Amino acid sequence: MLLVGDIGGTKTDLAIYASGSNPHSPVARRQFHSADYPSLQAVVTEFLAEVRTSVHHATFDVAGPVIGKSVVTTNLPWVMDEDSLATDLKLKSVHLMNDLEAVARAIPSLRKSDVVTLNIGEPIPKTVIGVLAPGTGLGESFLTWDEARYLPQSSEGGHADFAATEKGQIRLLEYMLKRFDHVSVERVCSGIGIPNIYEYLRDVEHVYEMPEVAGQIASAKDPTRVIIDAAVDPHRESQLCRATIEMFVSILASEAGNLALKVLATEGIYLAGSIALHTLAVLQEPAFMRAFANKGRFSALMKRIPVHVIVTNAALLGAATYALENSTD
Repeated sequence: MLLVGDIGGTKTDLAIYASGSNPHSPVARRQFHSADYPSLQAVVTEFLAEVRTSVHHATFDVAGPVIGKSVVTTNLPWVMDEDSLATDLKLKSVHLMNDLEAVARAIPSLRKSDVVTLNIGEPIPKTVIGVLAPGTGLGESFLTWDEARYLPQSSEGGHADFAATEKGQIRLLEYMLKRFDHVSVERVCSGIGIPNIYEYLRDVEHVYEMPEVAGQIASAKDPTRVIIDAAVDPHRESQLCRATIEMFVSILASEAGNLALKVLATEGIYLAGSIALHTLAVLQEPAFMRAFANKGRFSALMKRIPVHVIVTNAALLGAATYALENSTD
């Protein structure tokens, strides 16, 4: 049996797979709230005691750069390294990979039901595919073709500079520069970024804040989810929350276009992560593709690039794909 995990700043998704099985079909699976545990070891120990299954090898994708077989999660105070995890959990081997590398690995095996297409475009097969995943943070990666298969490439593009594209975003950048020495795109284009946009629109642009929503945000463990829900729910739509998500979507579209240009992703762009899933209704509106294609002389090229939203946990699927392909027993 193989243990596979998707380790994020907000949630940890663990699953058990039988050797030789399909990466879409785990034997057991459970999701945990990451901040409730002091370490990955604690989460895994609880999970294995619950499923009562013996495992020998583990693969974990992690929201952070994996360097020298170790990683410090970007938005979670856990430090992990392969040798310590193997020793503590009594496993034969542990493999750590970046979460966006895992998402990239999943793309070749996605089913039609796993994606929603925002732009059909004119894909050029066996070229480059770009990946963005707004979750707690913003992950980016891409795949290249080596004449036989797709190779995932890791990136920390979410920590590159936020590039404002219109006057409102320029004022947002000025607002953020008063709070942070460096304003990365992740600061305004992720689960931790959405509340920053909300506060800017409330405090600088003076968009009306509903007292009911303000109270829910103040008491919530996850204020971003409250903002998204109030933005997309037609029965209790908040003007401030709606404006927040519209600005977030515009920034995400622009950054997706930036990645497409930087790696020349002529086979397509894939959006993954929980935030993309929860804002799907807004992503499907015309404003996303207008912002994505707004690249001046390259606008015609941008309109030919397919854009898809992954609606399954691609990181777990990609980590499972790696684990099953490299299983020795």
